[in-house]
Amino acid sequence: MKDYDDTISFLGQWGCFQQIVFFLLCASIMPNGFGALSVVFLTAIPSHHCLVPEVNLSEDWRNAIIPIEVVNGEPELSRCSRYRLDVVQNLSAQGFIPDRDVNLTDLEQEGCVDGWSYNSDTYQSTIVTEFDLVCDDQWKQPFTTTVFYLGFLAGSFFSGQLSDRFGRKPVLFATMALQTLFTFSEMFSPSWTVFAILLFFNGLGHNSNYVSGFVLGTEIFTGKVRVLFSSMGVCLGFAVGYMLLPLFAYFLRDWKSLLLGVSLPGLLYIPFWWFIPESPRWLLSQGRVQEAEAIVREAAKKNKVGAPQVIFKDYIAHADEKETTPKEHHNVLDLLRTDNIRNMSFILCLVWITMSAGYYGLSLNTSRLHANPYISCFFSAAVEVPAYISSWLALRYLPRRLSVILVLLVAGVSLYFIPLVPKSISELAVALEMLGKYSITVGIALIFAYTAELYPTVLRNTATGTCTTISRVGSCVVPFLLLLGDYFRYLPYITLGTLSVVSAFAALFLPESFGRPLPQTIQEMQKRESMRCPFNTRKEHSKPVVLFESQL
Repeated sequence: MKDYDDTISFLGQWGCFQQIVFFLLCASIMPNGFGALSVVFLTAIPSHHCLVPEVNLSEDWRNAIIPIEVVNGEPELSRCSRYRLDVVQNLSAQGFIPDRDVNLTDLEQEGCVDGWSYNSDTYQSTIVTEFDLVCDDQWKQPFTTTVFYLGFLAGSFFSGQLSDRFGRKPVLFATMALQTLFTFSEMFSPSWTVFAILLFFNGLGHNSNYVSGFVLGTEIFTGKVRVLFSSMGVCLGFAVGYMLLPLFAYFLRDWKSLLLGVSLPGLLYIPFWWFIPESPRWLLSQGRVQEAEAIVREAAKKNKVGAPQVIFKDYIAHADEKETTPKEHHNVLDLLRTDNIRNMSFILCLVWITMSAGYYGLSLNTSRLHANPYISCFFSAAVEVPAYISSWLALRYLPRRLSVILVLLVAGVSLYFIPLVPKSISELAVALEMLGKYSITVGIALIFAYTAELYPTVLRNTATGTCTTISRVGSCVVPFLLLLGDYFRYLPYITLGTLSVVSAFAALFLPESFGRPLPQTIQEMQKRESMRCPFNTRKEHSKPVVLFESQL
């Protein structure tokens, strides 16, 4: 059967049709950028201490009623305790002076029975201040982020299979609507439990939208445009949205206003339905040849080129054969069908987990890099721009396996060096962390394209969705890993660095996809070279090859 890319080569690669779809798909990813990491501001913990009610206390006792504790070598007001109010009132009434007439260490302490007082200099309000997620309920703060990423996990799994069954376009728009609706609904949460439930359903749409849009573009575009979209296009759409997040958060410092601000842009994407088509490649895999031809003919009309009288002649004959045989549906079990596919899937899942844990761990941690969290968030987002440009260049000119191994090693080594940096040159530690973030970001862009290239059309969205689903194990654990960093500061860096090095070694045994066409069926995939020793060389890599053999 003639290759799909060769069949539609008469369209060209960068006509009006491709340009419209390219920019609309990139724009559809922007809400993921400012939505996926909005938890940085929604769950932020302002400085706080026990509320002292308006009772008759001298100024000295009002200033001394909150004990001083040493945290990370620095003295600060206790967040979860105060000296017993009735005792302090009695001492104040008798005219005793703290630390002169009374030894404060001898006084009995109590919890924050009257609530907490939160500093509002940076955040007017967050869900932490709204639902008092501190002290005994402090575990709810990182768990909120975990619930969100659990939604990512579930959404990635189900949307991948739904997309392979019902099409890329319906799932793309359904998940966009899902994330918009539930982001808006979170504003009306009467309790933390309701907020967490709505946040989970919000997460169902976020990553699913990204994966569906990515696979749709990967299947519509060909040649160098496919490389540009899968490395820079879709990723820069996410990065632009991410850079807009601190701008939204700076001007909308109340958590409800911020949710409103990040949900309303979703309404702007409704008209996209009439401009973004279904994937012709997916339609062909389902035997729907006439629908695929209609889309390609419309594309030819927009590009002002002539189309053959019969575009998918080989596919029509193949579709006629399918009508006489039962239609085969594929699912996640096909990722385990043979030894080669199974081993490849396991290794890819490990690499995905490492990439996800590293990306979200360093993204959530960057709020500690600067006194101003809005500047920190912007720096964390800005470093992704050169990262995605680097991934585009790597996809153009370097073998996939080598690229993935290099970025994992650079990330691992940079994170390992952070504990060795003296406190006197903390700027170097920040630079190493940003280098780690840069490397992991390059890796995420690479691994999306690499995974899409390795699996056939009938499994591509299921495989990508499954890998992203498994990867969410890493992002779900990360909030608690960062919490453990309060007890051992360098534990997150050591853990993420070790994962990166182990994954780099495992990636040595992945097959190469550089310069090869996208497989259409599992049979075509199985005809590819089996997993082999990574040190064997191939002549086809002696010069740069355009992704999937297409040329401009």
